[in-house]
Amino acid sequence: MIDATPQAYSYFPGCSLTATNRAYDISTKSVAKALGVKLVELEDWNCCGATAYLPIREKRSFVLSARNLAIAEKQGGELATICNACYVVLRKTNKYMAKDAKLNEEIRRALRAGDMDYSGNVRVRHFLDIVISDLGEEAVKSQVKKDLSGLKVACYSGCQLSRPFDDVDNAEYPTIMSRLVGWLGAEAVPFPMSAKCCGGLTMTTAPETGQVLTGKILKVAKERGADCVITACPLCQINLEAYQDKVGEAVGADCHVPVLYFTQLMGSAFGLASKELALGDSLTPVQDLLAEKVGS
Repeated sequence: MIDATPQAYSYFPGCSLTATNRAYDISTKSVAKALGVKLVELEDWNCCGATAYLPIREKRSFVLSARNLAIAEKQGGELATICNACYVVLRKTNKYMAKDAKLNEEIRRALRAGDMDYSGNVRVRHFLDIVISDLGEEAVKSQVKKDLSGLKVACYSGCQLSRPFDDVDNAEYPTIMSRLVGWLGAEAVPFPMSAKCCGGLTMTTAPETGQVLTGKILKVAKERGADCVITACPLCQINLEAYQDKVGEAVGADCHVPVLYFTQLMGSAFGLASKELALGDSLTPVQDLLAEKVGS
């Protein structure tokens, strides 16, 4: 069981954060530690089923997520995650189990076959929401050690942070990431693409479509004078960072711009070392940008 305090949470990293997007996991844990937040990783967690599997085998996806929720319920506390897709799937599982008694029983029967059960008592949270809603401006500002006043940031929330659940942020005009940037001392540039889809998996299944969707986001970020883009989604991060040459060709514009996780920007403002934020994993010149723009 975890400590029953407002700053202790169960933690679900998700699959990509243990592999291609490990920088997000590393930087989140470093930032949480700086803020005095205890993240207790779920023991023996499994893939949540992800949004790609959900439309194909919905019930099986719910069972996968429910297993994680069952572990979290036993462990105690609210469940924090940082992957937008994991956040959506875990919350959908909670919602469907609460509203559909037949589905609830089917899922619980599957869990009981593995000596587990889930009563529906876990609240799923995105770490960004925890920072904004539970910790707040004072707690964040108290950790700022570096001057970010010369940095202009395009805040890309992605399409799943506030969809279909809009109780964390406005689905069309997200603001919480921009608020965080302001608390850190940087400038959030006006960015109408913040909640537009990057194309998700179409970057691999229908690359012509995915490249245009991602390219439009980066093109507008450059047009708005952003020095970098920050995001809260592992899949968005890969699309925004890994294909900049191709997406630039697709939209006929220069789309080269450094891309960070919001936790990496937070850690930079907090004065944390590059290794603590896994900045070396970046495919874009993040470290050069921060060395130039972040003052003492």
